[in-house]
Amino acid sequence: MIETADALRTRPATDALQHIETPALLLDGDKLERNCRAMRERLGRHSVAIRPHVKTAKCVEVAQCALGAPDGPLTVSTLREAEYFADHGFKDILYAVGMVPHKMPRVAALAKRGVAMSVIVDSVEAARAHVAAASKEGVPIPALIEIDSDGHRAGIRPDEPRLFDVAQALGPLLGGVMTHAGASYNCANTEEIAAMATQEREAAVLAARVLRQRGHPAVAVSVGSTPTATFGRSFDGVTEVRAGVYVFQDLVMAGLGVCGVGDIALSVLATVIGHQREKNWLITDGGWMALSRDRGTARQKVDQGYGIVCDAAGKPIDGLVVSDANQEHGIVSRRDGGALDFARFPIGSRVRVLPNHACATAAQFPEYHVLRESLAPAVWERFSGW
Repeated sequence: MIETADALRTRPATDALQHIETPALLLDGDKLERNCRAMRERLGRHSVAIRPHVKTAKCVEVAQCALGAPDGPLTVSTLREAEYFADHGFKDILYAVGMVPHKMPRVAALAKRGVAMSVIVDSVEAARAHVAAASKEGVPIPALIEIDSDGHRAGIRPDEPRLFDVAQALGPLLGGVMTHAGASYNCANTEEIAAMATQEREAAVLAARVLRQRGHPAVAVSVGSTPTATFGRSFDGVTEVRAGVYVFQDLVMAGLGVCGVGDIALSVLATVIGHQREKNWLITDGGWMALSRDRGTARQKVDQGYGIVCDAAGKPIDGLVVSDANQEHGIVSRRDGGALDFARFPIGSRVRVLPNHACATAAQFPEYHVLRESLAPAVWERFSGW
């Protein structure tokens, strides 16, 4: 019998796993707190503020854990996130996806509620459209200019003349500069990540400096990714760091050396639903609809398939991985192709799968089942949408 969330709250964590409908998203609360505390302490030693990116979390309890406080500055990637966190008392929110005019009414509505909203642009056209839309709504929404520090995605190189054109178009709505070193996810080792962190910082600081020299205020100098936040050696000239996946960690981060597999706080609980003895496969109900299609580790030194398979306590088992996945079926096999001990995994038994990409996996679920060593499980709601 599958029990309600209220009933599960009264059960010990290990026992409660047998009564959760699968697939389900599990969150190790103790690991979550350790990951969050470690990042706050690291950035605190560099005297730089943290503005957690909550696109992965989509949950007020996780955001509060990241900040170590009931509220504080946040980064979001959807306006649904901004509205949700504003409803929960957060009053300083950066919408870190290129701004377009049709989204201004929602941004303005938040600003009129007392939320310090800011947005980003990376072209003269976007800057002009933003100023016009803000004027129409009667709210002065600051915009940060997105700087391209690594050629990874969007933004303006700090040495491009059009940087000044964008600043001129924004006028008094210029709030500073920001960048995201997404290319850090492609680094081969931690030394490369540290070098990428230096490149990220220097690009943002240079952009701010040249703008100030031209008479344009650039108050915010915002950088961030989990790898560069973890291995950056200096944050001089930076006012804030944005990072998000560090709260959970995942196998891509482990492959980069950002964390150990034992630091990953997120997993998917799945049930063994079949044995394919001639193929040496276990079949679970955790397919790609639960794990996501993300295969981010495939381009790393160790390909983790669709995720590492663990026992009910979260400990990896004998080199087992989800080697393939259909919509509702996960195929589990040994990484080395060796024989499985089917007696160890009877039909109906439970396993946990560590995800490649926490963001993509968490997005498949409406709630976290939060496990702690010293407390009964809790259920934290998460949301979706744009």
